[in-house]
Amino acid sequence: MALKRINKELEDLKVDPPAQCSAGPVADDLFQWQATIMGPSDSPYQGGVFFLTIFFPSDYPFKPPKVAFTTKIYHPNINSNGSICLDILRSQWSPALTLSKVLLSVCSLLCDPNPDDPLVPEIAHMYKTDKEKYNRLAREWTQKYAM
Repeated sequence: MALKRINKELEDLKVDPPAQCSAGPVADDLFQWQATIMGPSDSPYQGGVFFLTIFFPSDYPFKPPKVAFTTKIYHPNINSNGSICLDILRSQWSPALTLSKVLLSVCSLLCDPNPDDPLVPEIAHMYKTDKEKYNRLAREWTQKYAM
């Protein structure tokens, strides 16, 4: 069941890839993918290329894929291990969601962080209290790690 769904999503991604994103299997393992997200132009991540790993569980799509950044990024909802605090990857997951929608949600998170549900409280605090400094640091990290 999982393999059939993953194959279908792979075909859909080839036909209609989400804007600024790409994804596909690593070697021959359909349960392990790599994705790329281009830093959105209306964000401090503009110009950056961010890599992510995706692991599909054997009971996908009934359980969410495990998605993590492998490129370092300065963001209140993404920690130093690359873990992403995004409700649809946890409690709000639905089998109706696809990897394409997940990648678009991650892109959206780059433009609109959620400082009220942070994975890194210090960065969330800075986002709320000194947005200019937050944007500067996010741009610096993007130039250092994602270009």
